[in-house]
Amino acid sequence: MRRDRTSFLVHWLNSSARKPLIIRGARQVGKTWLIRDLANSQERQLIELNFEKRPDFESLFSSNDPKEIINNIVALRRSKIEPSKSILFLDEIQAAPHLLEKLRWFAEDMPELPVIAAGSLLDFTLAKYEFSMPVGRIGYLYLEPLSFEEFLDADGQHELRVYLENYDWSLNIPAAIHSQLMKTIKEYLIVGGMPAAISSWATEKAPEAVNQIHFDLLATYRDDFAKYSGRLTIDRLEDVMNSVPRQLGKKFVYKDANSEVSTAPLKQALDLLSKARVCHRVVATSANGLPLGAEADERFFKAIMLDCGLCGASLGLSLHHLRSISEISMINSGGMAEQLVGQLLRTLTPAYIPPSLYYWQRGKKGAEAEIDYIIQYENQIIPIEVKAGTTGTLKSLHQFVKEKKKTTAVRINSDIPSLGPIHVQDALGSSIDYNLLSLPFYLLGQLHRLIKSSEK
Repeated sequence: MRRDRTSFLVHWLNSSARKPLIIRGARQVGKTWLIRDLANSQERQLIELNFEKRPDFESLFSSNDPKEIINNIVALRRSKIEPSKSILFLDEIQAAPHLLEKLRWFAEDMPELPVIAAGSLLDFTLAKYEFSMPVGRIGYLYLEPLSFEEFLDADGQHELRVYLENYDWSLNIPAAIHSQLMKTIKEYLIVGGMPAAISSWATEKAPEAVNQIHFDLLATYRDDFAKYSGRLTIDRLEDVMNSVPRQLGKKFVYKDANSEVSTAPLKQALDLLSKARVCHRVVATSANGLPLGAEADERFFKAIMLDCGLCGASLGLSLHHLRSISEISMINSGGMAEQLVGQLLRTLTPAYIPPSLYYWQRGKKGAEAEIDYIIQYENQIIPIEVKAGTTGTLKSLHQFVKEKKKTTAVRINSDIPSLGPIHVQDALGSSIDYNLLSLPFYLLGQLHRLIKSSEK
């Protein structure tokens, strides 16, 4: 199963300025597989130590001298290690968090040995700051579920991926290809981007088998609750995890998760689920300038799940239901469409930057407006609306581009792509002019490239 992050890892592996690397991502998104595949493809000896399976491995790192540490590992494994031809992989390192401090000594004293650390609940460890992180001596890679392009590859539809990557505004997508891509994006919406679910779908094409994997994954996340809940009851984590799919596309309201408890434990539960990367906040921003996070208002946010497949399983959606619906934006009152778009937008972030999502709302009485997503593209702020078909008013989009003096906006729907100028007037007769990029869901992975080419 090819992953696009592999190219980042190969470049890191061959870089003269390489630092120890920490991979961050939710449980079961493929972190361990990614490193094993890297070692295999680059013909490196993989020294894999899993601290959750073998807590006693931590004792191998009692020294701050990398040579002594490697000697300990050699003695235990009874096999020679040649640093320049190996990869040291510290898996589930959150079970031995103080080893993160040791990474600096590998960076300084044994730079010829590539070192990678990963852990599913690593963000809890990093948030505690009970140890000295080697700032400036480590790098990060953020791993999300598979993108739609990766899904096409895994499903054996390589030609469709190539077609999307070569699409430009001068091409007309034939109805037959558009239909096939819409059918496949609906499959992605139900199967999702978790490697285990995609692997099952690619080999069996059995929705029931995929559904079982989704429920097994959800059970795995629930099993993790005890590891990070502390004094918070697991019931509150259940409340929030069950409520996020039901509140998709709307401002998240804690009382809707459980009206019988106070906000504080529900807020803490969402914080913990966000740290575990099971859920993601979509935070309101004023969008007056960059970076978008500088004007974020944490009091107002929407929430999405890690993965649309897990989300659909929680809601009881099936591929059978989906195939009878022509417009993705009509499913679950548009909530699943926003889940899909948010999830795919996170895959567009460079590997070394933590993905974040924003939306815009205008609360002025009588003139309320909301934009589903706001993204940064180079030095521009781009609004994105998720709409049904060619219908559906773009009033909020008009309002935003006028208020913020923007010249480019994006609409995501199920139609064939189109690019063109919008000329409208507001209630006062003022002219509003901007360029509208209308893209089908399946072209979201090409968004940045198509924004760039639209400017020409």
